[in-house]
Amino acid sequence: MTGSLLDDAFAHHVWATMRLIDACLPLSPDQLASGVPGTYGSILETMRHLVGGDSDYLSIMTGDRAQLVDADEMDLPALRVAMEYKAVLWSGLLARDLDPDAMVHELDEDDGYERDATVGVRLAQALHHGTDHRSQICTALTALGVDPPGIDVWNFGVQAGRMIEILPTT
Repeated sequence: MTGSLLDDAFAHHVWATMRLIDACLPLSPDQLASGVPGTYGSILETMRHLVGGDSDYLSIMTGDRAQLVDADEMDLPALRVAMEYKAVLWSGLLARDLDPDAMVHELDEDDGYERDATVGVRLAQALHHGTDHRSQICTALTALGVDPPGIDVWNFGVQAGRMIEILPTT
């Protein structure tokens, strides 16, 4: 096998986010501003938070502040471009000889908050964060009467040619 054991997980993460952005592109500004109780916020705010968080995780993991984006001011097409580039960055990070037990220090220069967490925990958090907020956006779409796209790992596996489904014959 070539590559990282986590390549498919992060490829799915990026693919699912971009697929969800694409599903949101036809929405009106009022629809993008809507949300449902129990979720992060509006569809657009949640998407901005998701992509911005991904940017933060990559910046912390690589030590490269150039990975940061100001997602709070981005529209959906800009968020899609930013997320598409994240595929390259995640792949590059995963190609490194990462020690899952190595501690990575995080310092928020705005308020002084600090966190030390292992590489393994940080990678798990990045995937969890994306899944959680994509689910919230799908819930908001459903509340609007919009069918969310199939973004689960099985959908990704079929689309990426990483799995084959054989349906039973009747």
